[in-house]
Amino acid sequence: MRNKIILIMKSLFKVSKALLVVLSVIFKVIFRLLHHLSHAVTNKLRFSITFKITTTYVFLFLLIFCLMSVGITVSFRYYIQNNPPEDYVLFLVAILGIFNIVGLISIIFFGSKASRKLLAPIKIMTKTVKEISINVLDKRLDVSGSKDELKDLARTFNEMLDRIQKSVEQQNQFVSDASHELRTPIAVIQGYADLLDRWGKDDQQVLEESIAAIKSEAVSMKSLVEKLLFLARGDKNTQRVEKADFVLSEVINEILKETRLIDKSHNILNDQNEDLIIHADQKLIKEAIRIFMDNSIKFTPAGGTIKLNLYQKNKRALICIEDTGIGISQEDLPYIFNRFYRADKSRTKASGGTGLGLAIAKWIIDNHDGKINVWSELNVMTVVRIELPLCI
Repeated sequence: MRNKIILIMKSLFKVSKALLVVLSVIFKVIFRLLHHLSHAVTNKLRFSITFKITTTYVFLFLLIFCLMSVGITVSFRYYIQNNPPEDYVLFLVAILGIFNIVGLISIIFFGSKASRKLLAPIKIMTKTVKEISINVLDKRLDVSGSKDELKDLARTFNEMLDRIQKSVEQQNQFVSDASHELRTPIAVIQGYADLLDRWGKDDQQVLEESIAAIKSEAVSMKSLVEKLLFLARGDKNTQRVEKADFVLSEVINEILKETRLIDKSHNILNDQNEDLIIHADQKLIKEAIRIFMDNSIKFTPAGGTIKLNLYQKNKRALICIEDTGIGISQEDLPYIFNRFYRADKSRTKASGGTGLGLAIAKWIIDNHDGKINVWSELNVMTVVRIELPLCI
């Protein structure tokens, strides 16, 4: 009996060893085929990670159990041909135990290998994300390969990084431009202060000139700081917008009257001014229109014409500002609402602009669900059309 058990165990060990070798070769070939097949299919079709893992493990279990069944059947058939019936139960128990252990080991080994293969992109994504910092925002996750949740996650993460990088670049540019704008008036004030220190005590003309220049630069700095604070509050969503129903034509009349009082060198015209009611912040809307009117005055030669009209179209209020000024080039037109952007730095500086007015106007109109369209031709004209929703 003892010799029979030893013989059985030896036979089972040999069969198990041979089976493991065969399984290893079969799985290597199958995994290679599956990898190429899945790569080709997933490039054309979308499969979720859950579907892939489930399909892989179901296929793996079926394959191992089929091989186990074949191994048990072949081994048992071989044994019953050469041994008496009374040893069948003992052999069957032994062979089932050994094949179950071999199957469990195979499932653990090949299952972990398949899991690592399926989840390898997460490891790569984690490594890439760790390399990203505020100083290294140009790295992106690889979105090539299969179409699944990980690819969607990588694409979404890349889009978020694009927005963050753009925001950081704009912030850096904003700080740089603001510093540059403040540096000039500070330098002027410092220069006149030095002049006063040297000659102003005894020279009345130098004293008056220095005081006038310092006052002028102080006013410019105050205006710039107020605009910067407005935009900063807008970025943080803390800028107050007090909306109420009002007649927009009354605001247009006010702007026309004020403009005609302070500007005698242009023809300020109005052809249409319909009585339209909108729900908005009256002060902010007036400020936005005033910004465009001021630009028209600055860049329209003396004797030119500036028109301000209000009318209704497609259930929206349209405010149209037209001038016969120097115009804006097509290259500069897409960027005129960028902060501190100047189509002509020397000309804008001479007119006293900071490059923030149009950015403020756009913020105001955007926060009233409006839209701004600008058409321009150099040395011919500029047309600005503001669309605002009517009060329902």
